[in-house]
Amino acid sequence: MAGVPGANELLGHPADARLLIVNADDFGMCHGQNLGAIRSITEGIVSSCSLMASTPWCLHAAAFLRRHPEVSFAVHLTVVSEYRHYRWGPLAPPAEVSSLLDESGYFFGDDRFEHLLATADIAELETEFRAQIEAVRSLGIQPTHLDTHYGPHEFRDDIFDLVFRLAREYGLAMRAGSPHLVRSLLEQGLPAAEHGVLDSGRIPPEQKVAALATKLRELPAGLSEWALHPGIATDELRAVMADPRVPGVTGTPEGRQSDFDVAVSAEAARIVDEEGIQIIGYRELQRVWRAVN
Repeated sequence: MAGVPGANELLGHPADARLLIVNADDFGMCHGQNLGAIRSITEGIVSSCSLMASTPWCLHAAAFLRRHPEVSFAVHLTVVSEYRHYRWGPLAPPAEVSSLLDESGYFFGDDRFEHLLATADIAELETEFRAQIEAVRSLGIQPTHLDTHYGPHEFRDDIFDLVFRLAREYGLAMRAGSPHLVRSLLEQGLPAAEHGVLDSGRIPPEQKVAALATKLRELPAGLSEWALHPGIATDELRAVMADPRVPGVTGTPEGRQSDFDVAVSAEAARIVDEEGIQIIGYRELQRVWRAVN
């Protein structure tokens, strides 16, 4: 991004530093997902997580975050409920966010994501997003950043502008992955992952260990982010993820388990050490975001 300060410069790191945020997405989804996220943070290379305020196991995840205030975490703003038999809905009154809900009163499934993008009312999104941020803050924990489940803010400019405005209002950083969105943040002096956000769900489980080891060794200078989904493939997690609406999009229990296996592996820790990679969390970005008026 010629002529635009890079994340290293904005964060005060040398130009050749290789910075990596390893984020555990979907924290709070279910118990098996929480177990994987917690152990990936306490035993592995995961440096950040994203908390889903509207999911059934949010309180369990929040209890961990209260005990570990040093862990940076996002409010994983959620308006998609992807599993067929395990659903969640709004924290705002349903009558105030009706454009976000299906006929059963839950958030739309991922099979209707395009419909959601086409019909979601921006004022209703703001109502729901604020409800989720405030719900997290009411639990006695303070997020460091915002991101979105399934990334709707990457697809509609007005949703991106909304999340950006909320991040600024609440003193938070935010995740961006699309090159034009990252550039827009860097141009304002706001650090973002200039090499994009790697979504681990796009890598087949049987290729995960080798693929991520290679990506670690080839990590470029600057800031990268990995969005892992580390879970423990318990009977519960398998039941939650059974009969997916859109096979392959939400991943599999094996994919979640393989993310966990990589995150806590001795090989990943060894490569990070050998390659001189600096694992950072979003708190470092938040400090700069707060300092930029």
